[in-house]
Amino acid sequence: MRLGQHFLIDRSIVDTIVSHAELGPQDWVLEIGPGEGILTRELAAHAGRVYAVEIDPDLAAGLCNVAANVQVIHADALTVRLPQYNKIVSNLPYDISSKITYRLLARPFDLAVLMFQKEFALRLKAQPASKNYGRLGMVAGFFCHIEILESVSRKAFRPVPDVDSAIVRLRPRTERPQVEPRAFMRMADILFRNRRKKVKKGLAAYGVDEMTISQLDQTLINMRPEELTPDQVAGLIQAIDDKRGWG
Repeated sequence: MRLGQHFLIDRSIVDTIVSHAELGPQDWVLEIGPGEGILTRELAAHAGRVYAVEIDPDLAAGLCNVAANVQVIHADALTVRLPQYNKIVSNLPYDISSKITYRLLARPFDLAVLMFQKEFALRLKAQPASKNYGRLGMVAGFFCHIEILESVSRKAFRPVPDVDSAIVRLRPRTERPQVEPRAFMRMADILFRNRRKKVKKGLAAYGVDEMTISQLDQTLINMRPEELTPDQVAGLIQAIDDKRGWG
């Protein structure tokens, strides 16, 4: 394993991932952590262009001649300036799953099909007031409709990880409230740093003055973060902005 990567070796899983991505020649695909290229090759056969972002220099070098429509980007996916794409299809390295997911959610895309550890996938799709619901579920639920398509045995990878995985498909929510993405993500982060306290405590940490807090929906602000839906959080941000004269 290099840099948190477990290489997918089951070609039937590759076929499944690609079929769920609904690819055509008009699609420009971003792949994070292509590794040895088993998925990259299949993406190249179905999409117009593939951007493969790989941090490991040896792996990146080995991908350079995969296909004419594959551009290998030897860089850290967490910090590199990402290219223009409309779909994301990846077997994500486990150790950056959280950070790269937050980065990708805030950027525009049409469809994403991603492989995660199964436990991570359950947290991604978790609903308010459930045991798995937290910052990740709140942020993902604000930006996307989330489907856990199927489980994948740990035996489909080399080296074999300790846990099973899951294929997840994300479709952006076109109907979500109009809130600046960075503001929403900052609010979710602050709320779940104070998850055992009432929402109004988190609002104070967000920089909301007591007068404004007193004018907000008192039912919502006296709930705990894990009880709020993403849209309720967005509504609070909108109300705060309106009272500050930013709406």
